[in-house]
Amino acid sequence: MIVVMKKGADQSQIDHMVQRIASLGLKPHVIVGAERTVIAAVGEKRPEHKESLESGPGVAEVVKILAPYKVASREVKPEPTVIRAGSLTAGGDTIGVIAGPCSVETEAQILACAKAVKAAGGTALRGGAFKPRTSPYSFQGLKERGLEMLAAARAETGLAVVTEVVASEDTDLVARYADVLQVGARNMQNYRLLEAVGKAGKPVLLKRGPSATMEELLLAAEYILDAGNPNVMLCERGIRTFETHTRFTLPLATVPYLKQKTHLPVIVDPSHGTGHSYLVPDMTAASVAVGADGIILEVHPDPENALSDGYQTLNFEQFATTMARCRQIAEVLGRRI
Repeated sequence: MIVVMKKGADQSQIDHMVQRIASLGLKPHVIVGAERTVIAAVGEKRPEHKESLESGPGVAEVVKILAPYKVASREVKPEPTVIRAGSLTAGGDTIGVIAGPCSVETEAQILACAKAVKAAGGTALRGGAFKPRTSPYSFQGLKERGLEMLAAARAETGLAVVTEVVASEDTDLVARYADVLQVGARNMQNYRLLEAVGKAGKPVLLKRGPSATMEELLLAAEYILDAGNPNVMLCERGIRTFETHTRFTLPLATVPYLKQKTHLPVIVDPSHGTGHSYLVPDMTAASVAVGADGIILEVHPDPENALSDGYQTLNFEQFATTMARCRQIAEVLGRRI
């Protein structure tokens, strides 16, 4: 249910309703909108709950949430959520650009990437310190040493750091260094990890699993929201289909669909979504054109010799050219990068 407070309801009335919702065995989520505050009451409800809540001070109405994902739904919050983390803003009229190497390899490599990303207009630095790889014999990342290198690059350039958490027990460690915690496609339905990042106090970039439906993605986000973290970005990174001409199939219809269903920002990953660097610039431009709130790209000073995913990675010149093109498209749409 959604408890819709009257315009002008004061904090004491909101606090009272939060306590009343909790006393009924429901979990309250306070969402402050542009015009009024609503409180989502999530949990097992009984018919008498609605009448009990409607009589509360400052309450305008109590309505049922129809979507299975409660806090993520636009029924609860019609206005789009804007997420800010250091230099990164995603949502509203601002398109965030997260870029950097698939893996942190050396201090020189990650610092060169950070400088190139910032010079071209990127707003956050990505880089994997913990790498979940299909083969146990592939490069698994530098772990905490990689996190230290990312933090050093942030200190040098001012770019926010986005990096992946692969296990719930690593969450606190990664959160000490990162501005945004990424949950990768392989972990989209790792519910213990979703709960852990929900409690970590940092914005989360949640990637869609390669076989996940939209409802499954939104319900995965709901785990994070339900743990008390309102700052979730949904990332479309491509799904598995029968096609083999790309690594995955990148369904850009996801972007306008999600923006109709949820207030959460939608990010697109054209690097994983195509798997080929020559396709990335066009699909990045298309992502901006279709309304994405952010882009996440793989960028490396020498993609041919990258330790992971070099075949889908842009060099610095390609990234700068792609950024210039996307900036033109954004301006036409009344948005900015």
